[in-house]
Amino acid sequence: MLAMVAFGLWVGRDQKDLAGYLLGGRDMPWWSILGSIVATETSTATFLSVPGIAFAVDGDMRFLQLGMGLVIGRLIVAVVLVPLFRRGEIFSAYEILNTRFGGASKRFASLLFLVTRNLGDGLRLFLAGIALEKVLSVDLVSCIVILGVFTIIYTFFGGIKAVIWSDCIQLVVYMVGGVLSLMILVRYFPGGWQQLVEFGQETGRFHVFDFRVRSTETFSVLTEPFTFWSGVIGGAVLTLGTHGTDQMIVQRYLAARSTVDARRAVVASGVVVLIQFALFLLLGVALACFYSQIHPRAFEHNDEVFAAFIVDYLPVGLVGLTLAAVFAAAMSTLSSSLNSSASAAVSDFYQPWLLARRNGSADKGAEEKSSDDEMSGNLLGVSRKLTIAFGLIQIAIGIGASYLSSSVISDALAIAGFTAGILLGVFLLGILTNSAHQRGALIGMVSGMIVLTAIKFGTSVAWPWLAIIGSVTTFTAGYLASRLIPAGQRADN
Repeated sequence: MLAMVAFGLWVGRDQKDLAGYLLGGRDMPWWSILGSIVATETSTATFLSVPGIAFAVDGDMRFLQLGMGLVIGRLIVAVVLVPLFRRGEIFSAYEILNTRFGGASKRFASLLFLVTRNLGDGLRLFLAGIALEKVLSVDLVSCIVILGVFTIIYTFFGGIKAVIWSDCIQLVVYMVGGVLSLMILVRYFPGGWQQLVEFGQETGRFHVFDFRVRSTETFSVLTEPFTFWSGVIGGAVLTLGTHGTDQMIVQRYLAARSTVDARRAVVASGVVVLIQFALFLLLGVALACFYSQIHPRAFEHNDEVFAAFIVDYLPVGLVGLTLAAVFAAAMSTLSSSLNSSASAAVSDFYQPWLLARRNGSADKGAEEKSSDDEMSGNLLGVSRKLTIAFGLIQIAIGIGASYLSSSVISDALAIAGFTAGILLGVFLLGILTNSAHQRGALIGMVSGMIVLTAIKFGTSVAWPWLAIIGSVTTFTAGYLASRLIPAGQRADN
């Protein structure tokens, strides 16, 4: 963590304007963006929980079907959405909504992103703090503060450059940690890899595809999260939302040197994530073999098994490396969250307000991008202050989560995940229709949130379907509202 802070200070030594701080001067190589995308979407929960899916009593590798959907979704993002973001000199994904619908739609979408992103990542900081607490035997609040403060510092000084390059380093660290853990596990098996393969085949843990459709007393395609249909279709639509409308990912496209580089990065990231899922799931199979045949032990929660193995059985040096991998996964997500939140807040709220105040007219300042040195310096300073502010908010959420039950935390994370489908729906409304207007877009987004909340807490529909439901509801409600309700006066900014 000290190395990350020093790295942030070094990278940020020449940050002089907003484009450099938030977009790396729009000059980042495609492979660095690839690494940053993968590391950003891999949290501590992913690193520790995915092995638990294959470790479970009825566990298998059907989760890989979701990874296949993620690849398909990224191909569509690369072809359809990346070129839209690369037009002009925008800083935020939601500036496109300002052009199509007006300022209110942009601000509502950006606010939805800010609220759900900081809520979700504050809770992820809490989960990472739990892992640190178990290892260091330090109280949970101190662990949350330590992780949060170190991430704030290197993000504050280094901006998006520090975030992207740190993400690449952290990706290598946790992938190496995963590979080495798997190799150590296999060395415990008298039969080596052959024993692992036989165990996986005998227990059905290498089962990947589930093409079931017909409902039975114990199965429904709408309630089972790991079928081919929910994985590929739901995963593709989910990715259209997370990688096509989320500022945290879109910011990386804007930092690329060209549209071709941005497309290459997002498509290749899908392949890397699929490989990463396969590695983590194979780790889960190996852990199941280890704790059933080598050192039998039962666990109350499946997502605890990998952390337990790290602490109890890895050699001292590898324990340090693997724990560094756990915290690297946490810090990569948090640093990206802080920088993208600052970017959205400045571009979608503060800069339009400042331009309107300087020019004396909201309409006049709506589409302008001032190149004035004073303006640029002001925006850079505000971006850094907002990085601190959002970091403190996430720390506060993480500490507050320590007083809540696990079910409340799970529900809050689910709500934070609603954003992908809703924002995808409103983006599609703007892209695919000519008649939709701002009032309709706002009604669509509110309708999407209401319907998703009702389905999440009132039904047992599996989570991969929520992005589809959210996007379809938002699009349909927005389109119908636009046809039935007058457009009213458009207000940009």
